[in-house]
Amino acid sequence: MVTRLLHTRYRVSDLEKTVRFYTEVLGLKEIRRHRSPRGSELVFLETPGSEELLEICQFDASGPVILGPDVTHLAFEVDDLAAFATHSAALGYRLSDGPTTSSTGTVFAFIDAPEGYEIELIQRGSKVPGSA
Repeated sequence: MVTRLLHTRYRVSDLEKTVRFYTEVLGLKEIRRHRSPRGSELVFLETPGSEELLEICQFDASGPVILGPDVTHLAFEVDDLAAFATHSAALGYRLSDGPTTSSTGTVFAFIDAPEGYEIELIQRGSKVPGSA
């Protein structure tokens, strides 16, 4: 049996552009970078308040990255979705869908990372148990 989720890997074609997106647009922190024994270039990123890491991998020997639609996405909580949308748009990344408000007052939207991976952004509503 597994004991916890350690990281999620996304393989990309342009490592540096993708790492800039996750660090500059989303605010994740690069914590380590290295080449794997098989030759993959790996960058590990952390999100405040989360133990799971995001691994960005460039491994050209595997061939081109082909991402199908609606296969996977990451979801991140934000304090202020409107402020995030302004920040990301100023860096050239506009929301691709939303914002949408749920019946509980939670607001969510989506943005596309450089390689086409979808990122969901969630601002918790005041009617959600445990929220402020």
